[in-house]
Amino acid sequence: MRVKTEDRRPKTEEKVYAYQQPVTSNEQPGPRTEEHVTRKMEAVDLLKKVRRIEIKTRGLTRHIFAGEYHSAFKGRGISFSEVREYQYGDDIRNIDWNVTARFNHPWVKVYEEERELTVMLLIDVSGSGNFGSAVSFKRDIMTEVSAVLSFSAIYNNDKIGVIFFTDKVEKFIPPQKGKKHILRIIRELLDFSPQSNSTNLSEPLRFLTNAIKKRCTAFIISDFIAPEFEEAMRIASSKHDIVALKVSDPLEKLLPDVGLMKVMDAETGYEKWIDTSSMYLRRSYSEWWNTHMEKIRNTFKKCGVDFTEISTNEDYVRPLIKLFESR
Repeated sequence: MRVKTEDRRPKTEEKVYAYQQPVTSNEQPGPRTEEHVTRKMEAVDLLKKVRRIEIKTRGLTRHIFAGEYHSAFKGRGISFSEVREYQYGDDIRNIDWNVTARFNHPWVKVYEEERELTVMLLIDVSGSGNFGSAVSFKRDIMTEVSAVLSFSAIYNNDKIGVIFFTDKVEKFIPPQKGKKHILRIIRELLDFSPQSNSTNLSEPLRFLTNAIKKRCTAFIISDFIAPEFEEAMRIASSKHDIVALKVSDPLEKLLPDVGLMKVMDAETGYEKWIDTSSMYLRRSYSEWWNTHMEKIRNTFKKCGVDFTEISTNEDYVRPLIKLFESR
């Protein structure tokens, strides 16, 4: 005869948390910490920003830039298509001698325009991008312009890749196609935190030259406040089609007369008080800026690089369309 015994083992009290979610295979049980909740809120906020950028820039791409982009950057290379029999008037330099020897009469190689491009975005993420005295920061304008170019590339069946740079290459996203790839780029643009604040344009240009073997169209999106980079630009432009987009702010061009003002170099952290009521100071700064811009323009001209300037207090659509039409 079986006797039912009472389980005398001590019972542990289960704690139930109202905010505890079901545990998945990758999670450990337990209450969610404040840090976890904060990260989740930041992720949701980031997704909203990505969606906002996507809606705005995708609309611009479809209705404004699609035709200009296609005409400006399509058909800049040729690729081998097939061989056919020689016809009167064909260029003898295109004769395929191996096929000709096999069939005992001339055959020529036929080439066609490349229908697919590789587009690279070289994006300046240094400290000077976190500045803006008008509607937007320079970083915000760079983000939107990059998104517009990315969607333009995808709609034209081109691959798009990104190089984030400061005084070094911070991150490289290899060229790919697809909407998921674009959204990843936008997410990185919004959320990327560089290791350095300084700028050196020679580094990303050298990386582009070595990493991308096939000829591509490369947009450099920067304020171009950097040390000398002409040699690296010249070498890169001999291999790739380079386009420079200079993003600037009105306050960088002309100092306002507001008396004593504390200024800081966003890349070095150096701080200094200046007297903007001094006409000599304002004139000297204006002369420096004009000299800087003239040097930049001359560098682009020597290297055969197309160039346009985008200001934070103006719509970037017009200068981009003007650039596309000029090509």
